[in-house]
Amino acid sequence: MESNKQPQVTFSAGGVVFNKKGELLIVNQRGRSWSLPKGHIEKDEDPLAAARREIYEESGLKDLKYIRLLGSYQRARIGLNGGENRSELKNITFFLFESDAEKLQPVDPDNPEALWAQREKAVELLTHPKDREFLLQVLREI
Repeated sequence: MESNKQPQVTFSAGGVVFNKKGELLIVNQRGRSWSLPKGHIEKDEDPLAAARREIYEESGLKDLKYIRLLGSYQRARIGLNGGENRSELKNITFFLFESDAEKLQPVDPDNPEALWAQREKAVELLTHPKDREFLLQVLREI
């Protein structure tokens, strides 16, 4: 008899980060997909602290101006082929930030590339459909 294994439920946090030119921060995850900067919330870490840490690791940005909580959504992990890996169900909380920085310098070797992109290009680059849907909703609200 086969067991129907339930997906692992995880909690992540990240940010929608704008620069002075109104461009958005987009990061490359493991050289396979494009995403808003985000990652797992560590033990004894609150979502806002996790978002700040992940943004720093994936872009090198330290001095972020916190604006507000944007909300949360749930989606499957991105698979190796760009599809969904349903073994993990992510609960992702996002915050809105501004940055005066222009230069991006990721410190996490698993996330080697970050860039500033115009709003439309940022939406196009995002790999996961739920990430695109969330960003489009945010862009309508701000």
